[in-house]
Amino acid sequence: MEKKEFIERLTLLTANEDVFAVSREINELRGQFEDFCIEQDRVKQVALLEAQERGETVDFTNEPDPLKEEFYSVFGEYRDRRNKLSSEKKLEEESNLRKKKSLMERLQTLITSEENIGAAVETYKEIHEAWKSVGDIPREKRQDIQSEYSKLLESFFFNLKIYRELKEHDLKRNSQLKKEIIAKIEFLLTNDTIRDLEAQIKLLQNEFDSLGPVPKEEWEGLKNQYWTGVKAVYQKITEFYEGKREAQKQIIERKQALLEQVKSFVSKLDVISEAKEWETATAYLLSIQNEWKTIGQGPRKENEELWTALRTECDTFFHAKKAFYQVIKDKFDVVAKQKEKLIEQVAQLKDSTDWKTTSEKIIRLQTEWKKLGNAGQRNEQKLWRDFRGACDAFFENKKQFFAKEDVENEANLALKQAVITEIEAYEVGDDKQKVIADLKEFSARFNAIGKVPFKVKDTIYQAFKNGLDAHYKKIKLEGEEKEKVMFQAHLDTLKSNPNASKLIDKERRDLEMMIAKQQQDINQLENNLGFVSKSKAGDALRKDVEHKVNVAKDRIKEYKTKIKLLSSNE
Repeated sequence: MEKKEFIERLTLLTANEDVFAVSREINELRGQFEDFCIEQDRVKQVALLEAQERGETVDFTNEPDPLKEEFYSVFGEYRDRRNKLSSEKKLEEESNLRKKKSLMERLQTLITSEENIGAAVETYKEIHEAWKSVGDIPREKRQDIQSEYSKLLESFFFNLKIYRELKEHDLKRNSQLKKEIIAKIEFLLTNDTIRDLEAQIKLLQNEFDSLGPVPKEEWEGLKNQYWTGVKAVYQKITEFYEGKREAQKQIIERKQALLEQVKSFVSKLDVISEAKEWETATAYLLSIQNEWKTIGQGPRKENEELWTALRTECDTFFHAKKAFYQVIKDKFDVVAKQKEKLIEQVAQLKDSTDWKTTSEKIIRLQTEWKKLGNAGQRNEQKLWRDFRGACDAFFENKKQFFAKEDVENEANLALKQAVITEIEAYEVGDDKQKVIADLKEFSARFNAIGKVPFKVKDTIYQAFKNGLDAHYKKIKLEGEEKEKVMFQAHLDTLKSNPNASKLIDKERRDLEMMIAKQQQDINQLENNLGFVSKSKAGDALRKDVEHKVNVAKDRIKEYKTKIKLLSSNE
């Protein structure tokens, strides 16, 4: 039920003309409404705690609730009206009491003074009709007044001769009516709606009391049957409320047990040191809260006290959890800032067309990204989307570029395959110079063609290299000529490689390192000559060392020649 439904129900009840008939129902409705408001406040508190747990900022100011004010406004109007009517009723009952006492005085006078039976009967009827028309009197006086009035009636009818005839008729009628009332009271036991039982039993008792006497021989039986029925109804009402109290007692006991569990649980928070443990603990605490909600409501005061105690323990838990995650959040924020810098760097590179260099840079940035670790659930997904988006943008551009270039290079592929076919079909003759010239011409033609599709570049280059290498091996070259021709062929082959620039740079570095190594050997050998003694054995050793120095110098000369060839081929 929502607040508007409470207001509508309250408005409907307060519209009843009999404000006292709906008093109990309205009070129960107010209790339900207050319990509902308490539950709403609890739900808000839980929502606040969960929002705080997620690190969200929530505005939870206690603003006036117009629906709540409207409810209490309607209730206040009803209460004022009921109090007013109650006061009026009390005054009316006091007035009715005075009227009945006055009628009783008249009846007493009639019994003791009236000798005219006809007049006495008429006066009696007038008094009795007036008596029946008088409304309720104070409840504490009702039985005594009714009892006194009944005695006066009995005295009146016993003192009058005609009374016997009237008495016989009225007694039988009263007996029948009281039996009907007793039957209604007994039938009430089949009704399980306690509110209806309480209202109807009161009406039936009033109706029973308002009836006159019954035949004396029937009175004890009727009285016993009446009180047996009344007591049975009130016993059922009492058992209901006792059962309700017992159920509420059990609810309080269960909630107290849950509270003790939570207290014990919260007292051991210092052993939790991992995020996974905090999440497991949170799930456990929320399961306790969910179980709490399913138990039901106990007496309002005890229920509110237990809920306040539980909420205090939960606050302690979630404050500790928030402090734990704040430390983690600070670490995550550091990682997030570092990743934001990587995003800025890759964003500056994403539109570059220097495919090779930029690819290497982005791959290095991706490696750095992985090393940084996680930036936290709040940051990681967005940061990763931004970072990956920039990376994907570059590699998609690169893919489209090379896809387009591959299409354009299909013609080059056919031309280079044709050259390779010629090389493979070439027959090596005896004229070395001609063969060398032909092989160089093949290299020049192959290099002049241009790029082939990226996916086959290594395969085409390897086929070209294998073909030339096979023919160069068939040429019987010697000495310096062989070295020069084979190195030039090697350079021609390198220039055909898609990574020619890198390979030639590596070749130069390798030659420079070998020159440095030979120079180091020369220095060591010349240094050793200073320790060779002048003797036959020393002379032999000196000649050996000098030979090794000359060989090293020749190699340095050879390596420098190759470096010049590299420079001339760039």
